[in-house]
Amino acid sequence: MMGAVTKPTIGIIGTGAIGGFYGVMLARAGFDVHFLLRSEFSAVAERGLQVDSAPHGMLTLHPVQAYSSAEDMPPCDWLLVSAKTTNNANLAPAILHAAAPNARVLVLQNGLDVEDSLRELLPDSLHVLGGLCFICVHRTGPGLITHQALGAVNVGYHSGPAADEQARKTLVEEGVGLFRAAGIDSTGMPNLHQARWQKLVWNIPYNGLSVLLGAGTIALMADADSRELIKALMAEVVQGARACGHEVPAGYADHLFMMTEKMPDYWPSMYHDFLHKRPLELAAIYARPLAAAKAAGCELPRIEALYRSLSFIDRRNT
Repeated sequence: MMGAVTKPTIGIIGTGAIGGFYGVMLARAGFDVHFLLRSEFSAVAERGLQVDSAPHGMLTLHPVQAYSSAEDMPPCDWLLVSAKTTNNANLAPAILHAAAPNARVLVLQNGLDVEDSLRELLPDSLHVLGGLCFICVHRTGPGLITHQALGAVNVGYHSGPAADEQARKTLVEEGVGLFRAAGIDSTGMPNLHQARWQKLVWNIPYNGLSVLLGAGTIALMADADSRELIKALMAEVVQGARACGHEVPAGYADHLFMMTEKMPDYWPSMYHDFLHKRPLELAAIYARPLAAAKAAGCELPRIEALYRSLSFIDRRNT
């Protein structure tokens, strides 16, 4: 644990449900946290951020160090990128303005290879890391966030100037330490790519089916047909991961399935995007895994069908 003297400056790029929740937790733990906002800037500057959390109670951060432009932010040692993957091309300028030299850019997004599109737009001097968030959280209004359950963040190194395994491990541990200091479960992931495939075992079925069937997790888990469909989709993700050379532990899909049975009724982020007529994150969560599996000679017909259906829905919706 770092001494109070050397606490890093943290920037949140994209203060939605994820960025807002982790930013509030880190700020409450005494970190110097700066929030970049677009549409919700004035509401948050005026009223602060509020997290209604089932595990932690009502958390309020007011005043908030809020910015409508990254150019006004101080140099940040850590940048947590939690904007939607559909916006990645436009995020690089904001990251460049807000990054201290040698900053660590932690990408808290769903999907496969989400770090790659940012990496090619950033200088080699910046570290890029990936973070997988296991959390039930959503926005309910400007600066208002509801946190239903879970919250762990797992961190892995993607690319940058860390020359060897030890240097990468040190940076991962530093990231893990930030979250743990804020009372959040966190572990380092030796293989980020493999971990992203594993996370898709949950994201591919539940995100897509919530939109396709108009149902939250409780309804999806209560019906015999949707249960079978979820299991079949999970099995295909595992098949795709293995075809791409990434081991998924035996029983991992069953574990996620059983975990979802115990969750409160959760409507995944893709459903909220659909509801608010925002573009769905189909490239990161569906197109890239399908392409990677195909390149490895593996067809995933159910995931393909789900992806095609969602693409149709997305175009009609936006």
